Amino acid sequence: MSDVTPSTQTDWERRLNELQPLFGHRNWIVVADAAYPAQSKPGIETIVADADQIHVVQTVRDAISASRHIRANIYADRELGFVEEIDAPGVAEYRQQLDDALQGASVTCLPHEQILHKLDQSAQVFRILVIKTDMTIPYTSVFFELDCGYWNAEAEERLRQAILVSDSR
Repeated sequence: MSDVTPSTQTDWERRLNELQPLFGHRNWIVVADAAYPAQSKPGIETIVADADQIHVVQTVRDAISASRHIRANIYADRELGFVEEIDAPGVAEYRQQLDDALQGASVTCLPHEQILHKLDQSAQVFRILVIKTDMTIPYTSVFFELDCGYWNAEAEERLRQAILVSDSR
């Protein structure tokens, strides 16, 4: 995962390490700002990381990248690109730090409510881990929708086509 040894891991890092082997396709890990609400669905677990959000984002990304069984579709709030420095001091620096932390990753920016809807739909059946950070800039949550690390959409499409061809014989 990261260069943190078990004896120096924080509670949130321990919990991430416990859940990572259990999580797979359709689970989510959310790195949230300080005002992110505790949700009431039983499948959503919220923990507090008294830590810098960029550090938590990087730790989660590293954990997922080091895993063979999962990869992530990453979502960020579209609104973040429109938050102005006058309304949220430090937002420009945060955006740059987030870009650096997610360098090389494909990040989909969607309206906040649309991401929450996707998350809510998944939480009907699948577990979600929300890690709240000390971030106090709005629209800074980063959403990792987990997917299979050893299978992709193209392979799934070929499989479905082969089944259709087989069924039509």
